[in-house]
Amino acid sequence: MAHLILAETTASVSELKKDPMGTVAAGEGFPVAILNRNQPAFYCVPAKAYEALMNKLEDMELNAIADARQGQAIVKVKLDEL
Repeated sequence: MAHLILAETTASVSELKKDPMGTVAAGEGFPVAILNRNQPAFYCVPAKAYEALMNKLEDMELNAIADARQGQAIVKVKLDEL
């Protein structure tokens, strides 16, 4: 069965166990696909890349909320009322 690998760099579980930080570094800031018996088991994502991904997802969610609210009536509020 063919599997889609969504990373340019791959490593085996054994390689990850031997040198975890070296495996992460091999991805040069990008995710590393960790293979178990030549099938992708999980992705090892550096902290900066994960933070960027979470920020992008949050932006997408906020944009979806803003788009859903577009065209709704505007409620004027005074700062003193807050």
